[in-house]
Amino acid sequence: MRLARRRLFELMAGAALPTISLAAWALDYPTRPVRIIVGFPPGGPTDIFARLISEWLSRRLGQPFIVENRPGAGSTVGIAALVAAPADGYTLLLVSTSAVISAGYYRNLSFDLVHDIVPICGVALEPLVMVVHPSVSAKTIPEFIADAKANPGKIIMASVGNGTTPQMTGELFKMMAGVDLLHVPYQGAAPALTDLLAGRAQVMFEAMPTLVGYIRSGKLRA
Repeated sequence: MRLARRRLFELMAGAALPTISLAAWALDYPTRPVRIIVGFPPGGPTDIFARLISEWLSRRLGQPFIVENRPGAGSTVGIAALVAAPADGYTLLLVSTSAVISAGYYRNLSFDLVHDIVPICGVALEPLVMVVHPSVSAKTIPEFIADAKANPGKIIMASVGNGTTPQMTGELFKMMAGVDLLHVPYQGAAPALTDLLAGRAQVMFEAMPTLVGYIRSGKLRA
């Protein structure tokens, strides 16, 4: 099982680790279920990757790896839960790039992202995609920009939350295009997509794993 132990450390994105020898720790780890905290609701890209990883680890290592969703405040609620857990390696955290942004966006956090967790490895690189509801008449980016300039503040941009990578992407687009979109934050991709699919929001920037099925089915237009 030595290879499986090494792959375990390669796959995890963050962990609360004790100050003990990794070689000694790997001799009998894990001997009980392990939590993988995700700072977003089910259905988003971070949650999808965590569930794929947990299933693989459970099969390989013989102990349940259980995904625990702790959404809120741009994933900082989940990070705080990790930092508060015992530093024994049985609570892990899968984070997105949003964690770095949120750590600077939100004030009075109970943790220091750089010093309070141990990063292990990157898991995936995901492209972000701009999607619109089919009711949006624009078929190209220039057409969308022209429509937004003609209707300042009237086009609703949904996001997975304040201080997240998708929101920052949308804000960058607004700056570069010189348009005014009304930003509405949600507590994750799933609730934001619910309103976008229902037409209560018109545009969203989000990771491809979350959107690809809706794009292929024609429910959203990339």
